[in-house]
Amino acid sequence: MKKWYQLDVEQVEQKLQVTVSRGLTSKQVSERQSQYGYNMLETNKQTPRWIIFLKQFQDFMVLVLLAATLIAGMLGEFVDAIAIMVIVLVNGCIGYFQEQKAEKSLEKLKELSAPMANVFRDKKWEKVASKELVIGDIVRLNTGDRVPADIRIVKSVSLETEESALTGESLPVMKHAAAISRSDLDAQDQVNMGFKGTMVSRGSGIGIVVGTGMNTVMGQIASLMSSTKKIPTPLERKLAELGKILIVVAILLTILVVVLGVIQGHPIYNMFLAGVSLAVAAIPEGLPAIVTVALSLGVQRMIRKRAIVRKLSAVETLGCASVICSDKTGTMTENEMTVKEIYLNGETITVTGDGFDVEGDFLIGNKKIKQDHPNLENMLLYGQLCNNSELQIKKGKYIVNGDPTDGALLVAARKIGLSPLSGQNVEIVKEIPFDSDRKRMSVIIEDDNGRRFLITKGAPDVLLPRCNYVVDQEGRKLLKKHDKELIEQAIDQMADKALRTIAISMRPLSKDVSLDSAFLEKDLTFIGLYGMIDPPRKEVKAAIAECREAGIKTVMITGDHVKTARAIAKDLNLLPDNGLVLEGSELNKMSVEELENIIEDVYVFARVTPEHKLKIVKAFQARGHIVAMTGDGVNDAPAIKASDIGISMGISGTDVTKEASSLVLMDDNFATIKSAIQEGRNIYENIRKFIRYLLASNVGEILVMLFAVLLGMPLPLVPVQILWVNLVTDGLPAMALGLDKPEADVMKHGPRSPKEGVFARGLGFKIITRGILIGIVTLIAFMVTYQNNPENLVYGQTVAFTTLVMAQLIHVFDCRSEKSVFERNPFENIYLVFAVISSILLLLVVIYWEPLQPIFHTISLGLRDWMLILGLAAIPTVLFGFTKR
Repeated sequence: MKKWYQLDVEQVEQKLQVTVSRGLTSKQVSERQSQYGYNMLETNKQTPRWIIFLKQFQDFMVLVLLAATLIAGMLGEFVDAIAIMVIVLVNGCIGYFQEQKAEKSLEKLKELSAPMANVFRDKKWEKVASKELVIGDIVRLNTGDRVPADIRIVKSVSLETEESALTGESLPVMKHAAAISRSDLDAQDQVNMGFKGTMVSRGSGIGIVVGTGMNTVMGQIASLMSSTKKIPTPLERKLAELGKILIVVAILLTILVVVLGVIQGHPIYNMFLAGVSLAVAAIPEGLPAIVTVALSLGVQRMIRKRAIVRKLSAVETLGCASVICSDKTGTMTENEMTVKEIYLNGETITVTGDGFDVEGDFLIGNKKIKQDHPNLENMLLYGQLCNNSELQIKKGKYIVNGDPTDGALLVAARKIGLSPLSGQNVEIVKEIPFDSDRKRMSVIIEDDNGRRFLITKGAPDVLLPRCNYVVDQEGRKLLKKHDKELIEQAIDQMADKALRTIAISMRPLSKDVSLDSAFLEKDLTFIGLYGMIDPPRKEVKAAIAECREAGIKTVMITGDHVKTARAIAKDLNLLPDNGLVLEGSELNKMSVEELENIIEDVYVFARVTPEHKLKIVKAFQARGHIVAMTGDGVNDAPAIKASDIGISMGISGTDVTKEASSLVLMDDNFATIKSAIQEGRNIYENIRKFIRYLLASNVGEILVMLFAVLLGMPLPLVPVQILWVNLVTDGLPAMALGLDKPEADVMKHGPRSPKEGVFARGLGFKIITRGILIGIVTLIAFMVTYQNNPENLVYGQTVAFTTLVMAQLIHVFDCRSEKSVFERNPFENIYLVFAVISSILLLLVVIYWEPLQPIFHTISLGLRDWMLILGLAAIPTVLFGFTKR
């Protein structure tokens, strides 16, 4: 039986019941999806949920506590033993659900950042997730795309793929569409096949999917592609190290409490159980898990703001960003290029209409011109033929599938009356694709009379030196110095209006000219200039201003003419009066060190190539900046990878760029970068908030026991109460802090230093002072009630227990602001309000519900008790609320 590479295109179509001209129907796709499943590689088996649940109880201190409760049961303390077991079980359940939520968030993140594929179905091109591909799908490949499945190439335009992931061979492989007669070829020799997971390094092509999922060459070595272990972010590692230190401190303090208690005559068993309970409550073993949940919740909020975080570490880095190097086209602008002027026959023609709307007129002065205007139809036809985009109608609106610049040429042709089929009596014999180094694209056309000619479009400064002729109303003539000066003057005039210029030229070819010649694109005839504009996005100006206020410098990077770049930058208020604009030609002459010396004053880089971006990143980093760099092309990947925060375009970006990036913009919008930075800052601040809350609460719990023992008093809290406090106050309220909205001034102060410690900006002082006060007011509540009723220890312990809980629940609102509890409306975070109300309700249940009173060692409290409790509990928060420290 012949293999796919041995069959010609018609045989492949016949075997798969599909044609390249139509693609599969929706019905066929649905049937094949059911038959073959998703186009996905099998990953490592997930850990069973029951094992994840049991892991919640493998912590050493929890195991010690379980052993202690077993001893309690053996000694007949069944009520205490059962109560502690239930609390430990509930605590384990909360940890399990937190971990599950984080995992689900991360899985959803993987799905959102999964590769997309261009597929031809129901006679139209559309983008779908690669996993949705089925056998027989027609897919289109462009430079920078990852091959989404095993495909049989049916059309190749200088198509090359990099297959080192499969073969280990680093050199790219040139692809063609012809059948290969030899049998038993290895993958690297099947040059008419594209393989799942490989990368398109050059050119473009079309292929038919012949293998998906595990039925691909990559599927056969899927063990090499299995999912890797999750790498913790720098913040998670930092907090894990902090957690170890806190564990040691908590255990030492707990041992001190136990030893002092035993010395003062408390029963060894009671002190041992209290000590273990105190250690379990005081050790913030759940801190890394809560950080992961906070990060994943923040990531979900970013997704709603159209930003996909591919690497969790980027969330932390976003808050440190001090420079954003942003592409202009599509990021700062609408990405709807519109031809506004045409230079033809030595005169300027105005084109009306905006965006991709095909309605518009061609005017010279106030006079409307028609299709028969000299050379106009030819120029527009050439722009339509030398083109890789297509116009589509979706929801009654024209959209461009492909490059917006190419789309603008199609729209202009449609405005004069040229249909998509205009030029159908010609055949494209060869295409020389555009790339950022050549800055041009060419096609070789053959008409029905057998005549051939070359059409080339590209940057005017690249094409004009290659032109020896020019056309005007009288026909083709030699390009003289005066003609060249007029063209250059037209380019400058268009650039002054912030118009991007594209030149178009042609060259008749004789039959004996080799199509593989490196000298085809010379001796050209200059036809005309397109002047087009991509208007700035309305929201970008405000976003740039907000970034400036946040201490973040915005730098525009574009391949456009320097005058165009300057005009757009001025329009966006990005370029200050003393700001510099640097051209690519100037960059070429500079070393990184020379660029470092002036880069602080540069706001716009014009006429640059993707290779220049790496130089720019290194220069900013050498000056100590944390750099966010955007990009969409395959050549942008090195700069994106080298930057601190690589940002790729979700719409126009290639798969290579997306995989190198930390952040993907779903809407390719600069304002989304600003929102992501704001959210990144907020996530970090929210993590600081619940570190502050948890540690201050834990300090208070340890100190109230330590102070009581030092003063020779009975224990103010029993073990089951300590565990209950840990369960109720450290659970829901801490999580709700992770959902807090940004403070009003989050974008009004400078970027955070990446070297900043967790306890920076007075956080350590706040934790210690609040913790000490929480411990003191709890002890005062116990002393007042116990000394007045020495025969009723349970009463004193109930008041102390209630005071500790209320002090922590009031303190949680203080943690919402770096300044003062009075700075923020408590009802802004409705989740926190509900979490606190839930905790209070649970507190009331264990105090007033008689069946639980003997279990939690509580009794009912009166109004006077509550006045004392609330008055004391409010002191730590209110006192520092006025001092703002």
